[in-house]
Amino acid sequence: MPSERDPSDPRARLVTRHLRFGWWALFAFSALGVALESAHGMKLGWYLRPASEARRLVLTLAHAHGTILALVNISFAQYLRDHDAIKLRLVPTASWTLLAATVVLPLGFFVGGFVVHGNDPSIGAWLIPPGAILLLLALYFIARSVDGR
Repeated sequence: MPSERDPSDPRARLVTRHLRFGWWALFAFSALGVALESAHGMKLGWYLRPASEARRLVLTLAHAHGTILALVNISFAQYLRDHDAIKLRLVPTASWTLLAATVVLPLGFFVGGFVVHGNDPSIGAWLIPPGAILLLLALYFIARSVDGR
């Protein structure tokens, strides 16, 4: 098994990249969750008034999707570290699509919820479908990489 510290090993670089990115993303999206809970606890009107229901929902979705995707990055890194029976030719594509999905999907929810027009999120919500497609592609490439045949 290659050493994770070997900078010439592509698998080691991917493991380090996804561990670092995953833990920082988990920190950031957990901090967003704490901020949302604080807004709720302090009874902030921009967050709690009935007209802000769409905002609450979309910001909560940003927190949830970001947190889960951070954990997926950490899991992906752990899998890369522990298993040799993967097709490395698919892994770099899986890596960049997973990283992009972890940014684009929650960002679409966040930007869409930061400014709300009535019950509709702002134009930032247009990032959600591309983020979802990136996530599906990443999961597809990861699943294909795992196939040991």
